[in-house]
Amino acid sequence: MTETPNPNIGDSEFLTGEMRPIRPAVLSLGSNIGDRLANLQGALEALADTPEVRLVEVSSVYETTAVDAPAGAPEFLNVIVLADTTLSVALLLDRVQAVETAFGRERGDRNAPRTLDVDLIVVGERLSETEDLTLPHPHAHERAFVLVPWHEIDPGAQIPDRGKVADLLADLDTSGVVARSDLTLEY
Repeated sequence: MTETPNPNIGDSEFLTGEMRPIRPAVLSLGSNIGDRLANLQGALEALADTPEVRLVEVSSVYETTAVDAPAGAPEFLNVIVLADTTLSVALLLDRVQAVETAFGRERGDRNAPRTLDVDLIVVGERLSETEDLTLPHPHAHERAFVLVPWHEIDPGAQIPDRGKVADLLADLDTSGVVARSDLTLEY
């Protein structure tokens, strides 16, 4: 039995001789209705159970003001997840949308409160602009609820075609992003 480049992938994946690159991915998870912490924990568990996805690191939990939401929208709990994956971007997107659906995410009004929101922020150096997905995420560079937790776990992070997360953060108001040291997630 030969060893594969990614220990989470069984040898059967390589019977065709096809090897897929391991790509680092950055995902943003948020919840602002229901049991917010349980929604985030369940999403982490579902992602960790996904073949060809390995969670590398998860930020602290942050409570954040809802952005571009209707007046009176509840605050979010947010985390950033660093993962390695050999899934194609399309399959990774399908998986995160399936996880959202499993946790009661209703699609429609894109700014409505939600049980779970999982966004692909960056997948390797991949640049994409399709009807289904834009990479890097088109608003990540202007959202403190993404950049603050990302910077916490990867201070040298960069967004392709946008720059260093640390530099982008310097231009943002981070007052609506508060670390919740009393809340923890397992992964």
